[in-house]
Amino acid sequence: MSAITVADIDAFLESKGKQGWTRASLAALASSLRSFFRFAEARGWCAPGITAVIEAPRLYTRERIPEGPGWDDVQRLLVATGGDRPADIRDHAILMLLAVYGLRRGEVAELRLDDLDWEGELIHIARPKQRRAQRYPLLPVVGEAILRYLREVRPRCGHRALFLTLGAPIRPLSAPSITPIAHAHLSRLGLTLSPRGAHCLRHACASHLLASGFSLKQIGDHLGHRSANSTLSYTKVDLVGLRQVAELDLGALR
Repeated sequence: MSAITVADIDAFLESKGKQGWTRASLAALASSLRSFFRFAEARGWCAPGITAVIEAPRLYTRERIPEGPGWDDVQRLLVATGGDRPADIRDHAILMLLAVYGLRRGEVAELRLDDLDWEGELIHIARPKQRRAQRYPLLPVVGEAILRYLREVRPRCGHRALFLTLGAPIRPLSAPSITPIAHAHLSRLGLTLSPRGAHCLRHACASHLLASGFSLKQIGDHLGHRSANSTLSYTKVDLVGLRQVAELDLGALR
């Protein structure tokens, strides 16, 4: 430890960058290294002053563009899971909720049978970040997908969670288990998104709403955002709107 220098740490961070780490990941790594070397300095394990000169890449607010499949690809995804295999029937309902309502994977995993109001044609979504529940119209196409899963596939058991494993031991699906389900079906379509999981379908939903003319307030409400800043990221993917701005004749302003 006493032989480690700032140049060694810089070289380590640079090597991770060459391996494909994003700037956000490198910044998190640099923060962890600072915490570790702060402790090491207090213990006398290394030369003093290293912590103060560990530099991380600069991050900019909303610098990343949310990446999700195009709506045509989403439609292909839903068609591809419209078969008769038990896994496809369950996964089709899950993917419908992720894409149509833009739900987070945890919100899908937390759905319970009691959250479905068939008589009122409503679905109740628990919003942990907002500490409240939100009601949505239960669209016929989504309701039909869920009903088929309940009638044909869902194991008969005492669990009240909506989505369960298909094999023993029967248990509710966890939030992390939703990601590989979406990843597997997206990969079969040959899509090369990064990341390629449940959250990219949330981005696809937001981008589709934006392209359809909905306001940022409406999109934020639909996605359950606590802050309008969370929705502003999607203005960067409004290519139609950006083209209209680019084509605007500003000659009269000269």
